[in-house]
Amino acid sequence: MTRPAVSSPNGAKAGLTAFLSRDLTASIVVFLVAMPLCMGIAVASGVPAERGLITGIIGGIVVGALAGSPLQVSGPAAGLAVIVFEIVAKHGLSTLGPILVLAGLVQLIAGALKMGQWFRAISPAVVHGMLAGIGVLIVAGQLHVLFGDKPRANGLENLLAIPGALGGLSASTFGGAEAALLVGVVTIGSILLWEKIRPAKLKLVPGALLGVLAGTFVAMGFGLDVQKIAVPESIAAAIAVPGLGDFAKLMDPMIVLTAVAVAFIASAETLLSAAAVDRMHDGPRTKYNKELFAQGVGNMMCGAVGALPMTGVIVRSSANVQAGAVTRLSAIMHGVWILAFVALLPFVLRQVPSAALAGVLVVTGWKLVSLDHVRHLFARYGLLPALIWAATFVMVVATDLLTGVLVGMALTIVELLPNLKRMRLKVAQRDLGDQDQEIRLEGAATFVQLPKITKALDAAPDGGVVRLDTRALTCLDHTCTEVLSEWVKSKERTGSKVELPAACVFGERLRPVGAH
Repeated sequence: MTRPAVSSPNGAKAGLTAFLSRDLTASIVVFLVAMPLCMGIAVASGVPAERGLITGIIGGIVVGALAGSPLQVSGPAAGLAVIVFEIVAKHGLSTLGPILVLAGLVQLIAGALKMGQWFRAISPAVVHGMLAGIGVLIVAGQLHVLFGDKPRANGLENLLAIPGALGGLSASTFGGAEAALLVGVVTIGSILLWEKIRPAKLKLVPGALLGVLAGTFVAMGFGLDVQKIAVPESIAAAIAVPGLGDFAKLMDPMIVLTAVAVAFIASAETLLSAAAVDRMHDGPRTKYNKELFAQGVGNMMCGAVGALPMTGVIVRSSANVQAGAVTRLSAIMHGVWILAFVALLPFVLRQVPSAALAGVLVVTGWKLVSLDHVRHLFARYGLLPALIWAATFVMVVATDLLTGVLVGMALTIVELLPNLKRMRLKVAQRDLGDQDQEIRLEGAATFVQLPKITKALDAAPDGGVVRLDTRALTCLDHTCTEVLSEWVKSKERTGSKVELPAACVFGERLRPVGAH
């Protein structure tokens, strides 16, 4: 994305108008993307749809105003739907609020203590394995909604019950299950068809919105007896402030551990999404600690009104960038549009079948299950990162989200074993004049040292030449390799030139050395 040039006598005014018009257009696109996802993720989380909309409003207006990532959009995320479903099933909906208040406080403190860079040190194998596992769990749970039923208590039960749900369908009779399946199939088919045939001029029209509209019109047109989402008459009626008895549950150590897990997963997803968004545009970079602080404020507010947890969301953020957003104003305005729609047109939302939202989530979940990531890890870094991905994936599906992530992170430590005696890393920076700089890395570049590395990389000025000298590295693990590769591409997009030793170049990317 390139910022518009200003050359006329009234250039400043024209430039401001251009910025505002682009942000306004982008905000409408993001609003159309966010509406079905906010409601669908809430339903998948086992909470009323309006709770997801409240999170979208807070994520847009509040976090959008405070955010450290200029073009990232925050709201309810599919990545947390599984853990929220488990919280509601085990502890009740009223417990979600106190958990989010505590989780937001943890994020707020982490941001104030400048711990944002540490979340970037999480292995890509763990992150993508976690997302793939979440995708399977979402698909398995929402398939039951397509069959006119409710999701089971956990992922394995959902998977094992799918054959029975399929066997319960009838080709000779057309009841509630068959009607819900028809709506869901129409929704999924519309999304996939639109993604395949979408004209270039209509590339910003979201498939999820069209899918929900198609499923809704089919249900209305044929008079199908399907369950529809319940939305209160006013947005104020959807607010559920936790009581003192609910906050007393925080005395339970397991509740506290759950809150910390929510904070950790939400922070990791947010900051990794922010890094991905930075790769999509050439504007200001993310201030990770500020973004973490803003997310903490947002989640504390969500907990205070009984809404869903929030993260930075890559689907809405990428739509924001592609629609031409320039500033945080687009994210703020998208929250205003959600608020206005819910306040003025709640009767429209009550026409949406639950099966249509389930269809949107089946597509969303399936996209999370991307085998391209594990193929990439195996091709570039060998067997161990691929095994970390697989172990994280299996444990998320077979046990729970927190266990899967902890297992993946524990296995990541195995990468350090060959280099335990030489774990030191020296980072030296030297100005070469005319905005040119040299960064020299000496020793073991592992995820443990990543905050130190990223601090030096982020300090390099744009527009000049940066010499990245990695010849003295004894180890470069796959987490650092990914960060360095993306940093090189990001600097080149800003007009900088990055000079690398020939021995460290593999195609257009860095390759790991030493232990790999």
